[in-house]
Parts: sequence; structure tokens; C-alpha cells
Amino acid sequence: MIELHNKPPSSGLTIRLHESDNVLIARANIPLGAKLGDGLTCKSQVPSGHKVAARAITKGEPILKYNVTIGFAETDIPAGTFVHSHNMEFREFDRDYAHARDYKPVVMVPENERATFMGIVRANGQVATRNYIGVLSTVNCSATVVHKIAEYFTPERLADYPNIDGVVAFAHGTGCGMEMTGEPMDLLRRTMAGYIRHANLAGALVVGLGCERNQVSKLFKEQELQEGLRLKTFVMQDEGGTTKTIAAGVAAVKEMLAEANRVTRTPVQASHLSIGLQCGGSDGFSSITANPALGNAMDILVRHGGTAILSETPEIYGVEHTLTCRARNREVGEKLVERIRWWKDVYTVGRDTQINGNVSPGNQTGGLANIFEKSLGSSMKGGTGPLMEVYRYAEPVTQKGFVFMDTPGFDPCSATGQIAGGANVIMFTTGRGSMFGAKPVPSIKLATNTPMYQRLTEDMDINCGEILDGSKTLQEVGQEIFELLLRTASGEKTKSEVLGLGDHEFVPWNIGVTG
Repeated sequence: MIELHNKPPSSGLTIRLHESDNVLIARANIPLGAKLGDGLTCKSQVPSGHKVAARAITKGEPILKYNVTIGFAETDIPAGTFVHSHNMEFREFDRDYAHARDYKPVVMVPENERATFMGIVRANGQVATRNYIGVLSTVNCSATVVHKIAEYFTPERLADYPNIDGVVAFAHGTGCGMEMTGEPMDLLRRTMAGYIRHANLAGALVVGLGCERNQVSKLFKEQELQEGLRLKTFVMQDEGGTTKTIAAGVAAVKEMLAEANRVTRTPVQASHLSIGLQCGGSDGFSSITANPALGNAMDILVRHGGTAILSETPEIYGVEHTLTCRARNREVGEKLVERIRWWKDVYTVGRDTQINGNVSPGNQTGGLANIFEKSLGSSMKGGTGPLMEVYRYAEPVTQKGFVFMDTPGFDPCSATGQIAGGANVIMFTTGRGSMFGAKPVPSIKLATNTPMYQRLTEDMDINCGEILDGSKTLQEVGQEIFELLLRTASGEKTKSEVLGLGDHEFVPWNIGVTG
């Protein structure tokens, strides 16, 4: 398990994350010749968030951060030297998965003492954090129609329905020219069904073209969906084309509005919260501030009976052994390893992808040399508790506690799978400044550093950089995140919601052949 410090030092140019580390982290830009303490002089200019050798590192020696291997010295690296992708080698190394070795059951908060939020309880017992009507396309060919239907319902036209958060379109770029059967089609259909059934949708329309491979009738049959007062279907070729389908869709939504508006929020336990954990635009401070603080908040949530969904499989690669050792049993640990091997041995063979070492230019600039280093921080979002289950993309998440869902690292695609699985809030950490929303759920943005937070305040909900500044502890920020989560789930708008983000982030994972 990765050992976390409560609070980085509030002064000095560098941070030592573990006594065994052979690199230090630059708190700010370090000039050539700067004195770093303990007789160490900086032999390079080192940007904020990047690494500097704490001692001489010999060629081939593992480079350790949090006492976890993030790469290997490509050459001899003198003490005080800037350490990054130019002198770090990315290569595979043996890891002890130690399935379930460190498993410890969660000590739960007594039920009568658990936190609550003001949720919307549906007739089937589901609990919503928001109240939308959704319009879904089965295929890219009906994408314009679903957007036109949703766009009709402006804030002015919804003014008489104050309890409805909006009418939102869920269009995508597939549904035809794809494999007719098998996992790609199954994945698309279970993603759509997850949204249709999502607690945050008071009603839904499904719009198809008519000749596509993802037929409305087959979608409903395979996913055991039934039309009714809250679920309507339209096929453009049967309705008479674009204009008539838009008109029919608008009329159907109008019929749903009164009932959708007839909701009230009531106190419910935090056990009804299922959180999709995301990070994007990561930097060298992600593993020091926002990600472990979010993990601390998820530890609190899990003790209160809630669910934390860690995802982005390429972004745990290299540190997956820190999760398998906490699995509740060997079977759960093996599920995670199987997903890693599928990515490595089947899905991404020979391709220039993140799991094969290369992170984005923004990650590189922010101080992350390769995917091992990025994964070190990404994995912290789930907290320190036991790994209870592993799910495939968009599968319904039924297990409480800390779980994992196999998704790509691409944030909209990853969040889409989590929401389809039942996540009713997204929590998103960023060091570079990702702008993100994911209707029909609220998205909470957590900044890793104060300069970025101050520059992008209109997009960021919490400044986790206060941990780095020394003004708050990791536990204090974790509690702050948990309390904001409860308020957000109760209806308080996030920065992303105020800005209207989230209309175009429905991105089902297209894993198959396009032909």
C-alpha cells in the first residue's frame, strides 16, 4: 500500500514523499544552483511539480516515488539533477500481486449515525441527485434529432417546472457500421440501458433511424426495457423524417413534464451515493494533494455505506498490485489483473497508447514522466480501503464500498461507463485545469495546486493546493470534499453546472471494428 504523508512541509523548495525515495518533488520552479538542504545543490533548472535526484542514481536503478517504482535510470544521474523522461526509462518489471494479503474489512459508522443528504426517491426505490429528462439516439444518424428535441426546452420553456434540471440529449458516433453481435454491441446497449434506467432521469425518449444495426427493438428486447409513461421510442423512417420526429419528440417530452416536476427532496442516507472518480490534466502534485484528499473523502463515504468507483484502467497500470493486495478475495484481484492483461496483450498491442508508457503532453509538462508515475497518483482517488469488486464497462454496480470499473483513460468515455453503472455524482481531480461536466449527474472539480485554482476559479470547486501550501491537512481537505459532496447531492450546483457543461460528454466506448 502507498504510504501517504498527512501534510507536506510548508516551507523549502522540495518535498520528500517517502524516506526511501531517491527523488524529491519541486514545490515551485527551482533555479540552477539552488540549495536544497542536506548539502544538496540543484544542478539543473527544475520546473514546479517535477523531480530532482535526492542522491546519485546509477544506470538501471529503479526511480522511487512514495517508495513505488515509476521507472528506471537510463543513465547515471548525479545528485541534484532534473529527473524526467529524458533520463528515465519506461519498462516492464515484476510486481507481487499478493491477492487479498492486506484485506481488512471496513469499520462502518453505526447506521443511526451515518451522514445524510436530500435526495429524490423514485418509485422503484432508486435515489436521484438530479432530475432530468433524457433523449437518446440509437445511432449517429439520429443524433441531430435528439439534440433538436432537447434544445427546444430552453430555461424559459421550463420555467413552470422548477424541479426539472433540464432536458438533455445523449447522442454518440456509433450504432451502425459496427459489429452486429458480440461485446461491442453488448457494451453500447448496456451503456444506453444504464442511462435509460438511471435514477437521475425522470423520463426518457429513444430515437432511432430505422435501418441501423443498433435497432430500437433489439435494444429493448436484450436489455429488458419496456415502453411506458416515462419511456417512449421513435423511429425516424416510420415517423416521416426529421421534422416530424422532432415534433413528436417535443410533444412526448411535454407530456412528461408535469409528472417529472412532481418530486420533492427528502433526507436519505449517504449509502445511496455512488461516485465516479476521474482525473484529467494531471500534474506532479496530483499524487500529493487532490487525489489522496479525494481518496480520504471516499474512505469516509465508504464507512457511511456509499460506493466509490475507481476506473481508467490504463491509469492504474504499474501500481495495480497496490489494489490487488487489498482485494476482498483472490477472485476479485484476478479480475483486475485479467483486465490489465487484456489491455496489454490484446487491445493495445503495438499502439502508441497511454498504457504503453506515453502520457499526454500536458501530463509531461506537469511533471509526469510516464504512465507508471501517473498511475501512482490516479490510483489514490479510491482511498485506502479494501477492493470489493471489479466490473466491466457500464455494468450495473451493485456492490457497496470501493470498487473498480474497466474503462479507458479518456475522461468522457470513462465517466459515461461509470454513470451507466449507476454513479450519481462525478468527482474530478485536475492539475492542469480540465473543464468537464457529465449530465445527468453533477461533476465536482478538485484543483491540485493553488496557482491553477486561482487562474481557473470559475471551473474549480475546491482548492486542494492548500495541502501543498501548508494551510490545511490532507484530512481537513478530505472532510471538506465529503461535505461538498453531500451538499451537491442535495441540489447545490457545481461550477460545471453553473457553466452549463455536460451536454456533449456522452461517449460510449467503441471497442470494436468499424466497417
